Amino acid sequence: MSYTISTALLHALKDRGADRIFGLPGDFVLPFFRSIAESGILPLHTLSHEPSVGYAADAAARIGSTLGVATVTYGAGALNLVNAVAQAYAEKSPLVVISGGPGADEAKLGLSLHHQVKSLSSQFEIFREVTCAQCILCDPATAPAEIARVLDTAVSLSRPVYIEIPRDIADAACDPVPASVPAATDSDAARACAAEVLHRLLSASSPAILVGVEARRYGLEEKISELCSVLGLPVATSFMGRGLFAGRTLPLLGTYLGSAGDPHISTVIERADCLLMLGAIVCDTNFGVSGRKIDMRAAIRALDRSVVFGHHLYPDISLEALIEAMLDIAEPIGNPVPQKRAEYPRGLPDDDTALEPSHLPLALNDLFDDHGPMPIAADVGDSLFIGLEITDTQLIAPGYYASMGMAVPAGMAINAVTGRRPIVLVGDGAFQMTGWELGNCPTYGWTPIVIVLNNRSWEMLRSFQPEQRYHNLRDWHFADIAPSLGGKGARVKTCAELKHALEAALADCSRFHLIEVMLPRGKTSGSLRKFASAIRQISVMKDE
Repeated sequence: MSYTISTALLHALKDRGADRIFGLPGDFVLPFFRSIAESGILPLHTLSHEPSVGYAADAAARIGSTLGVATVTYGAGALNLVNAVAQAYAEKSPLVVISGGPGADEAKLGLSLHHQVKSLSSQFEIFREVTCAQCILCDPATAPAEIARVLDTAVSLSRPVYIEIPRDIADAACDPVPASVPAATDSDAARACAAEVLHRLLSASSPAILVGVEARRYGLEEKISELCSVLGLPVATSFMGRGLFAGRTLPLLGTYLGSAGDPHISTVIERADCLLMLGAIVCDTNFGVSGRKIDMRAAIRALDRSVVFGHHLYPDISLEALIEAMLDIAEPIGNPVPQKRAEYPRGLPDDDTALEPSHLPLALNDLFDDHGPMPIAADVGDSLFIGLEITDTQLIAPGYYASMGMAVPAGMAINAVTGRRPIVLVGDGAFQMTGWELGNCPTYGWTPIVIVLNNRSWEMLRSFQPEQRYHNLRDWHFADIAPSLGGKGARVKTCAELKHALEAALADCSRFHLIEVMLPRGKTSGSLRKFASAIRQISVMKDE
């Protein structure tokens, strides 16, 4: 088989787990797009704006625990993508950015090119800040090794990478990309680390486990579930790890949210004298609500291919290596049945009660009880916090970086990757940014159920700064627009109308459904109120 730089890259992506590409064409990347279309190596989904391309590819990586791929043109396209890539970096998602670039001959003309910023390398330098490995494929002789290096780094570190293809070299002949080489792990060091971790857990009087996003990023939910079941210790997920272990059996209490969450879960995690943190990112959304009640000095932190506790550091120990080593020698430590598990509200009134945010979890929990759980893509704000009140199911959301606009393209990606219809929870402010991507659903047969929380407001911002009128938004009547995008819309104001709209949407698999839920300004979910209150209290304590 003969290879070009483009087809070699496409085969390397597929060999490393990528199963599709999200993209938006432009002149500098057209040669690569032609190769995608003509080779058929990976399916291509084109969207309408580069941020959505990035969000969709990121979500595909998250839901599939594999590489996500975003392909755009040079300059105006790639720079539109930066925010989505930054979010993927912050939240440890292995997103591969492929950009077209100026050809070698064009660079020699001495003229500034369209889409160029300061210099032809400006884009490369910008992406250096938001990716963990980069390359420009300017030489067919070195391109295969460079592709392997960059893609294998994305897999190993679970973070975005950047590949630029000059447009005059995309079709140049080259060798195939070498097979993936897993990052080396010292098995003896992993076993020694596992033994010390287990000894510390066994010596503690109240140990606990907190699991974060790396469990999903590296496809370790099954192995971690097995380990937790063997150990019998109470387990919680971090805020960003919400949705981990859906459908699995283990001593799972729920999601840790500090003073903003379930008091029992907070007590178990914060009073643990040995807290094993598996893949939990140490950030404000995961731990800011703890008010520093967690003693990190007594915690064991396994993250970013290292394990740290006290003055001990085990470098180059991946989370997978640690879990496998612990499984080899683990014995029961605690009671495998937790004292109390999280409970989620149910029982939506089937009447003319005016809708409030607290009704959404009731409606969706009832729906899942009747028809089985569905994956959820949630945007930031109350959409995310409502997701915390829904029974355990797969959840994709920007819980740390918190960029608005991810939910709709993420829901479309979930539909594409899993073949399952997702529920999309999105506020009216975020929908204004990327909601129009729903017009691409008929092209690919995607049929998400999109719930727009329309309170005509940036309501989460109002939670922190209630006195300002600039949080107010106009009523855009989103449901009226759905038919022109190829879907069906319903605008609901009462509990009965919401219940019936959800049932109708579930019964119609031929198109996407947009349910516009009209909510009053100034009302938020209980979870968001508690979170905002906890953050304000902690801020006051710091000021004092």
